[in-house]
Amino acid sequence: MRIQRLISENPVIIFSRSSCCMCHVMKHLLLKNGVHPTVIELEEDEIGAMNNNPVAPAVDGGDGGGGDGGTPALYIGGALVGGLKDLVALHLSGDLVPKLIEVGVRENNMVL
Repeated sequence: MRIQRLISENPVIIFSRSSCCMCHVMKHLLLKNGVHPTVIELEEDEIGAMNNNPVAPAVDGGDGGGGDGGTPALYIGGALVGGLKDLVALHLSGDLVPKLIEVGVRENNMVL
C-alpha cells in the first residue's frame, strides 16, 4: 500500500490538510526543532477512506489535537506518534529530541 510505503521510507512524516490549523502548528514545532518533515496533504475523502480501512495505517492521531478526529497524524521512525497533543507532550517531556536523533533527522549538538 502506498501509505505504508511512505511511512516506512520517511523518518518523519505528517498526514495533514492545508485547512487544519493544528497541522500548521505541528509543522512549525518540528521545523523549530530542526526537522523538515515530509508532509502529505490529504483531501477529506482520503482521510475518511483511510480511517475506515482496517489495513491502512492510522491517520487519526487521537483527535488530531484539534478535535477533528483525523489530522494531523505524525509518524516518527515508522511509528505513529499521534496528533498535536501527543507531539507537544513528547516535546515537553524531553523525549522528542532523542527520538529525532535516533531516526537520524537531527544532530545531537544542534543549537536552535
